[in-house]
Amino acid sequence: MHQDLVLFSEVQTTNGKKIGTALLNSEKSLNALNLTMIDLLLNQIKHWQNDDAIAVIVLLGAGDKAFCAGGDVVSIYHDIVAMRQGVVDERLTDNTVKDSLGVEFFTKEYQLDLLIHESQKPIFVWADGYVMGGGIGLMAGASHKVVTERTLMAMPEVTIGLYPDVGASWFLNQMPKGVGLFLGLTGMNFNGADAKELKLADYQIQSTSKQLILYEFINLPWADNNKENQQLLSELLNKYQTLYVEKSHSNILDHLAVIEKVTSASDIITIYHDVINENIESAWFNKAQQKIKHGSPLSINLIYHQLNKCAGLPLKVCFKHELNLSMRCCQHTEFFEGVRALLIDKDNQPHWKYNQISKVDPKEVDWFFTLVNQQN
Repeated sequence: MHQDLVLFSEVQTTNGKKIGTALLNSEKSLNALNLTMIDLLLNQIKHWQNDDAIAVIVLLGAGDKAFCAGGDVVSIYHDIVAMRQGVVDERLTDNTVKDSLGVEFFTKEYQLDLLIHESQKPIFVWADGYVMGGGIGLMAGASHKVVTERTLMAMPEVTIGLYPDVGASWFLNQMPKGVGLFLGLTGMNFNGADAKELKLADYQIQSTSKQLILYEFINLPWADNNKENQQLLSELLNKYQTLYVEKSHSNILDHLAVIEKVTSASDIITIYHDVINENIESAWFNKAQQKIKHGSPLSINLIYHQLNKCAGLPLKVCFKHELNLSMRCCQHTEFFEGVRALLIDKDNQPHWKYNQISKVDPKEVDWFFTLVNQQN
């Protein structure tokens, strides 16, 4: 049964090479990643990367609605509920959290994301429909990332008392000035055209071209070296991108100047107020203003400091910082409360620890960035 959560297949090409395909097969949950799926993907992608017969690795999502709408934080929530039985303190101890489902989940999820980033073998991702949080983590490191007119992306962790992880500490910092911070603080959604402008995607292609492209894979003259195969794939996808003339419009491109303006202050309280007080007639920007108001004030602080601390750091180091911060989030009640309000009780009325950004205790923020003691 577990195996069915990700369907793996190897298809023979006309010249004897193989295409390794992983289909996220949890359509009802919009292909959200749980620990079982992550384990399956880790093992299979490692195997394919060491198999000379595999020319390209393909990642797909079942159904038409989503490639992957994030990670399974609901299971993590239930594990935290069990750990919190009889606990009156606001924070779980370091020893309690280190053996939790959350820590195992985040550890393996980041290993999987890093594996994709470091792959020498081409990895093709068809990022159609919803691509959120952990879905962007899967996609970001792939060599050939395709978005469509239906792609809708976001790093919405601020709404559940978390922060953008899965390598976002690195890739949000690669974006034009202020954009990564803005997307993290607001959790605002963006489309395929935005993703391409931000270099989170390589190609924007019509969604109806999917089967044609996968069929063409079978007839490509795959080579014995990865560099040639990367080039073959690029040429094919460029052809389909050229055929697609009615591409989506980029909202972020339209708002680059105002985003840079409202995120340019040197402290998070000023930035927050600059975002919400900006007087602009734009449905997209106005929606972002509403979203930041509903986000966790504590998370807003964490996002600001995390992106600053990781600016200019190598990807691998960013993942290390993220794992520590994610462990801290599993210890604290804010993440727990955010998941409860949005995904468990679905009342959308989170009782955040701080009801105003100005009331967040800097010492508490500092605690999140202290190293978790993983010794017994």
